[in-house]
Amino acid sequence: MFPIHNVLHTKNDNSVVVRPPVKINLALHVIGYRVDGYHLLESLVTFSPDGDVVRIALSDYDDLSVDGPFSNILRNNDSNLVLQARDVFRTAANCKIGPVSIYLTKNLPISSGVGGGSGDAAAVLIGLATLVPTGLRIEDLMRCARAIGADVPMCLAGLVHKSALIAYGIGDKIKILTDFPSLHLVLFHPGPAVATPLVFASLENKKNPPLFFKRDDIVSFDRLVDALRQTRNDLYTVSRRLAPMLDEGLEILQKSGAVLVRMSGSGTMCFGLYSSAEKAQRAAQNIARYKGHCFVQATTTCGCQVTNA
Repeated sequence: MFPIHNVLHTKNDNSVVVRPPVKINLALHVIGYRVDGYHLLESLVTFSPDGDVVRIALSDYDDLSVDGPFSNILRNNDSNLVLQARDVFRTAANCKIGPVSIYLTKNLPISSGVGGGSGDAAAVLIGLATLVPTGLRIEDLMRCARAIGADVPMCLAGLVHKSALIAYGIGDKIKILTDFPSLHLVLFHPGPAVATPLVFASLENKKNPPLFFKRDDIVSFDRLVDALRQTRNDLYTVSRRLAPMLDEGLEILQKSGAVLVRMSGSGTMCFGLYSSAEKAQRAAQNIARYKGHCFVQATTTCGCQVTNA
């Protein structure tokens, strides 16, 4: 049995349920550009467990069912990362896995910068490795993740380690931060998605200063906030041109009492950081009353405890 902490339950060894990680880019620096079109990144990433849900069951035939509040705009075809993950895993396992039914509950907005599809793919890899003994190791699953997409390796690492990390390269080189604190956030999606390839293609400055982040910066909440204020999301300037509602989203979070506001990934999910879970919950409730048609969620990320002083 593959070791995994986020499996909710198994039933008669025939099914497994996994909660994919919600990827939140606390900082995202674009520091270079490769000739193959990929951008070189340095990103400080944390994860929340409050996202989609993936259930995988042994079956007589392959099937994918999707429900949840954002299921109506998810394409059920071969471009779906969930199906790609199933097929890549099957190839890596030399077809030792038979037909499976995958049930995806889509709780996160599509293409919103929090790695929803990538997290779902990572959950499928872990779920299949848990459900069927194939002999694949975490290193093998990482190779599968790299074959699916740039964000899948970091989502897989976040799911396995339940910890923040720094991603380098195109996102495939990972340094786990085992002592990074859990954070209280509000996720707020103020408008329609923007296409990640379009954001990167529109990026004018592809070589920005690198990310400097020291472990000494996480000894307290205040110290961490000060350190985060020295970081950036280099995609924000482009994304706000494509999605002007981002400015309003960050302003709403700021007025709700967040000590730091930022956009995750290429957008358009915004987040605010709060000093306590109670403040985050209160802010989410107030924003929901004002922007009830938008996705608003208070969450606490994976990590260890840290003092506020």
